[in-house]
Amino acid sequence: MTEANTRRRARSGGGAARRAERTAVRIETAKYIERNIPNFEVLNEEALEIIESNAETILAEVGVNFVDNPAALERWKNAGADIDGERVRIPRGLARELIKTAPSEFTQHARNPEKSVVVGGRNLVLAPVYGPPFVRDAQGGRRYATMDDFNKFVKLAYMSKWLHHSGGTVCEPTDVPVNKRHLDMLMAHMTLSDKPFMGSVTDPSRAQDSVEMCEILFGKEFVQENTVMTSLTNINSPMTFDDVMMGSLEVYAANNQACIISPFIVGGAMAPVSVAGTLTQVLAEVLAGVAYSQIIRPGAPAIFGAFVSSIDMNSGAPTFGTPEASLVTYGAGQLARRLGLPYRSAGSFCGSKLPDAQAAYETANSLNMGLMAGVNFMLHSCGWLEGGLVADFEKFVMDADQLGVLHGVAKGVAFDDNAQAMDAIREVGPGGHYLGCAHTQTNFKDAFWKSELLDYKPFETWEDEGGRDTRQLATSRVEHLLANYQQPQLDPAIHAALNEYIEKKKASMPDAFA
Repeated sequence: MTEANTRRRARSGGGAARRAERTAVRIETAKYIERNIPNFEVLNEEALEIIESNAETILAEVGVNFVDNPAALERWKNAGADIDGERVRIPRGLARELIKTAPSEFTQHARNPEKSVVVGGRNLVLAPVYGPPFVRDAQGGRRYATMDDFNKFVKLAYMSKWLHHSGGTVCEPTDVPVNKRHLDMLMAHMTLSDKPFMGSVTDPSRAQDSVEMCEILFGKEFVQENTVMTSLTNINSPMTFDDVMMGSLEVYAANNQACIISPFIVGGAMAPVSVAGTLTQVLAEVLAGVAYSQIIRPGAPAIFGAFVSSIDMNSGAPTFGTPEASLVTYGAGQLARRLGLPYRSAGSFCGSKLPDAQAAYETANSLNMGLMAGVNFMLHSCGWLEGGLVADFEKFVMDADQLGVLHGVAKGVAFDDNAQAMDAIREVGPGGHYLGCAHTQTNFKDAFWKSELLDYKPFETWEDEGGRDTRQLATSRVEHLLANYQQPQLDPAIHAALNEYIEKKKASMPDAFA
């Protein structure tokens, strides 16, 4: 064999090794984001004080409704509120006093301790889409979600490096009875992934089932002393707290589990059209909700939530990625920090029907807004389509890939000796290039964030490989990740105990599909 052949063979072997490295599946989860950049703030001190004062006026003079919940009315009365039917008027300062016991940050424990997350402070935890009744992929189109779809999304979330959290109802599996599907969804999160997850909120009894299943997974004493679930408690804006959501909150707060107290705002429909007016209503609703969680159990973790969209005044459809929604999100972040509460908002929001240019523009606006607003828990961070009606498989992996950009931006700018790169500048000098210098050779592997999805090949190579667009690349990525999924280990005794619990629960009630 000639020397030339030897060199060619060596190059071929090296290329094969590099290709193998690029295509190998690594089940790696990045640590939750710790921001080294400032938050973007849009409200000055005068504006903040006006909004805070007006929110107190709303609570004291207009009040909020606690519907079909006599026990909540009695608790509020004992706490010092004025009760008129189902209307609760909260004297100025009372809600602020009550929320002082809510922690400014807390740890949500995962069954794999390395994947536990800290919610609050300067941290950002990313969780997938939540709640769509429909799913979509390139092959099957738009259809009602099934349990098989749900399981696939949990696997994709587990395999996605930049996602820190498994989420909750990633899609609504309509092929399982309504009164039993929460059991299967929780089982999927607990067994197909080892990341943190969310509990059920569709009925207080289902919230209690969530707590009891966690007691099997983590141990009863551990659950009572630590937070292992985060749950989404939506307020029926404007200013209405229904018995289902509040009943679930009561269960979670009593058991030391975290609740995201989140007004559901579509500007112009569920809140005023102005930014200041919307922020005032959001603050009033969150103050009442978090205060109630602390009446249930002082010290229970609670998150200041703000789901915000504007509205198309012609069609009435919600719109996303708009400047008005951004301003509300930035302002709500300031209000949350002044209260000392963790903050939930933003996501991969878009109104598009397909993972197309509209979806990309609106999603990028929404994700970057969330990072800059100081969000601590970002639900819906990947997979959202069609105003939240659809969980899209291709968009899930597109968004999950782009979440790496948020990690990169959040690092900020390093200024250590290596980052200053003075040795490289001296070595290269005027007119040279940096490709072969020692500093580049040392740092090139991790100097720049690298997409695992997008195509940067030359045109000729891209064309030879089929000229695939981003959606086609995403389809291949979904298939690749699911084909290479590896289930995390779980103690067989715990797995068996969970199965037994679910079987008994399902046998105790008839199926209900409404």
